[in-house]
Amino acid sequence: MKTRPLGETGHDSSIMTFGTIALNWLEQEGADQMVELVLDRGVNHFDVAPMYGDTELKLGPKLRQHRDEIFLGCKTQERTYEGAKRKLEQSLNRLGVDHIDLYQVHGLEYEEELDTITGEGGALEAFREAKDDGLISHIGLTSHSEPQLILDAIDRIDDLETLMFPMNPVVAGKDDADHDYEAVLERAAEEGIGTLGIKAFAKGPWPSTDELPEADRPYANWYEPVDTPREIEERFDFAAAQGLTSVVSMGDPKLMAMVLDAATRYDGMDESAQRSLVEKLRHDESPVPEQLHH
Repeated sequence: MKTRPLGETGHDSSIMTFGTIALNWLEQEGADQMVELVLDRGVNHFDVAPMYGDTELKLGPKLRQHRDEIFLGCKTQERTYEGAKRKLEQSLNRLGVDHIDLYQVHGLEYEEELDTITGEGGALEAFREAKDDGLISHIGLTSHSEPQLILDAIDRIDDLETLMFPMNPVVAGKDDADHDYEAVLERAAEEGIGTLGIKAFAKGPWPSTDELPEADRPYANWYEPVDTPREIEERFDFAAAQGLTSVVSMGDPKLMAMVLDAATRYDGMDESAQRSLVEKLRHDESPVPEQLHH
């Protein structure tokens, strides 16, 4: 699988990042097999979070066995120094490792949160202290929120090394400030910040629970995904062709093989194919931002 430099971190990430939430739906044996599968296919960047059920515990055994092969991203929704410090210690314990490669502010949604995170006694202090102590190597941020907030975060966090945000053709077709993630991508490139794309495979939000109860959803994704090999390949190709460092895989383990195939085969996507995909999908309901905070 191809790799790309993750901004200025010094790490080359596989163009697919393994979104390890998929492990939450598997027993330990199945989780072990899935980790081996993605490693065998050349994936070297994994992303985990404490709110993904027992994913940290499920990932632990194979992570420790293959620690040198895995660039590990973890994240926290805590906004204060004490909260972030406590959550980092918990993640290290649950994963059974002494060090996380990339620690990310998770799911930034509001300007006030950014004030708390960057202010005195904010989470960023805990991140920087952990970096000084060798517990983490790099600092990142994830957001499904409006692009302007992400740009503000770049302005206010001068040691930010990676960003994770939505990138998909439905979103790219919405010509408004709420969906202008292209501006984020451009700014990240200027600043040498690595970029990780989420929601690449989102068809749109799930129907309301009245129409489709959660228990009846065919996939364990936050959003309704595309689910044929052709559509998955098309969506992967589009996201990877925007210049992202890496595209994060989907949450449902049933779809993992198709995403791996698409990532392994990726060989670019020409401008006209990108444009026609955006045109075809631009009127679909956006899978970001308001529908999908989690």
